[in-house]
Amino acid sequence: MDVLSAIKGRRSIRKYSNKPVEEEKLLKVLEAARLSPSAKNRQEWRFIVVKKSETRMKLTEAIGQPFVGEAPIILVCCGTEVESIMRGGQPRYTVDLSIATAYMILEAYEQGLGTCWLGSYDENKVKEVLGIPEGIRVVAITPLGYPNESPAPRPRKQLDEIISYDKY
Repeated sequence: MDVLSAIKGRRSIRKYSNKPVEEEKLLKVLEAARLSPSAKNRQEWRFIVVKKSETRMKLTEAIGQPFVGEAPIILVCCGTEVESIMRGGQPRYTVDLSIATAYMILEAYEQGLGTCWLGSYDENKVKEVLGIPEGIRVVAITPLGYPNESPAPRPRKQLDEIISYDKY
């Protein structure tokens, strides 16, 4: 599969089967994050793989989205250096983690797995459940598992609605 096919085919999955994710597939998803670019190649990130049922249930409560607990794995993507700002004004950790999470989501799709990028959660509760120290930020969370649904594509704007050349 080529990258554009993965981008076109990937969907946000909110229903998961209880089939376990093979370790080989999980490691490929995590490798995609490891290989993703980061500002100045600092790789200031940590990815927490939540597999234990009890922890997943507590984390699901902290997230506040019950479907997350259906997945056999929850990935929590954290920024470890939050003080660093790029010249363009963006925090390095949010950009770096967004790229890494996108790479993981695409590799998960390649492996036949489903994900759903979550940006809506109570960060303090998530940090409490997972023992994430002060100064570390949770940037994104995604369940990871075999899809138990096949959502239709969502509408997308046409290129001429979002692209301009040479000036805004």
